[in-house]
Amino acid sequence: MPSKLKELHADFLEDLEIAQGRSQKTIANYDHYLQRFYQQQAIEDIASITLESVRAFRRHLNESGTNGLSLATQNYHMIALRQLLKYLAKRDIPALSPEKIGLAKLAEREIDVLYPEEVEALLAAPTGPAIETLRDKALLNALFSTGLRISEAMKLNRDTVREKSREIPVRGKGNKVRVVFLSEEAHAAINQYIAARSDIDPALFIRHKKGSVGAADDLRLTPRTVQRLIKKYAAKAGLTKDITPHTLRHSFATDLLSNGADVREVQQLLGHASITTTQIYTHLTDVHLRDVHERFHRKKQAS
Repeated sequence: MPSKLKELHADFLEDLEIAQGRSQKTIANYDHYLQRFYQQQAIEDIASITLESVRAFRRHLNESGTNGLSLATQNYHMIALRQLLKYLAKRDIPALSPEKIGLAKLAEREIDVLYPEEVEALLAAPTGPAIETLRDKALLNALFSTGLRISEAMKLNRDTVREKSREIPVRGKGNKVRVVFLSEEAHAAINQYIAARSDIDPALFIRHKKGSVGAADDLRLTPRTVQRLIKKYAAKAGLTKDITPHTLRHSFATDLLSNGADVREVQQLLGHASITTTQIYTHLTDVHLRDVHERFHRKKQAS
């Protein structure tokens, strides 16, 4: 890569990290997508990024689709390129307009959510006095009560929970801070779990190892471990759906909307940057349409 393009590319990645607060994973992905574009289209400088080179790259990505490159992944490449062009525009560097980079229309996402009775069965599945069981009960209740992403929940510390208000400040995507709330049940489950612990680890949810624990041990639960725990309790509760940590987040959102919460309020609680992302839940939760169905479907006229 020519030195000038390499310098601008590095500046862009630094802007993602420092100015935009993007995660290291996002930065690595953008780097990968852009490097693929540069190499496949032999991009030598910013002037080489033209509509023609972008169209040719799109064709290349589309042809790669038969080998497992999904339409969504193809869009990720375009999003990275568009973000680079926005960065260049911000610095008044002449380049292709980011508005010229469109995205392919994706099929509507299918969302798996739990019915209220399924949520109750899942939350009731951990039983017994063992420390691991108390942890798992606290974890499941916290996930459903807050709608946290699994990565956010795993970063929580004991002192993060505000006792009197049952609030938890969370630093989410884009380094943005929001506040989520624990239900009385979730708060009680967390307090019961913490009271049963004898360790001094600051993390809220940890692995409980047999024997002595060294100071250098990282006991914080990992997302993969939580995925296994959720599947374990879903099976115990007799649920046949493929339940993941994100299923609880989806269920949290639909529960709020079904009970009359405003979509913009739910957007804030979920930490979505765009309300469009939150609106994917609304077609699942239209209480008015349910009422219409119950009132008018197969109703005989009074004689």
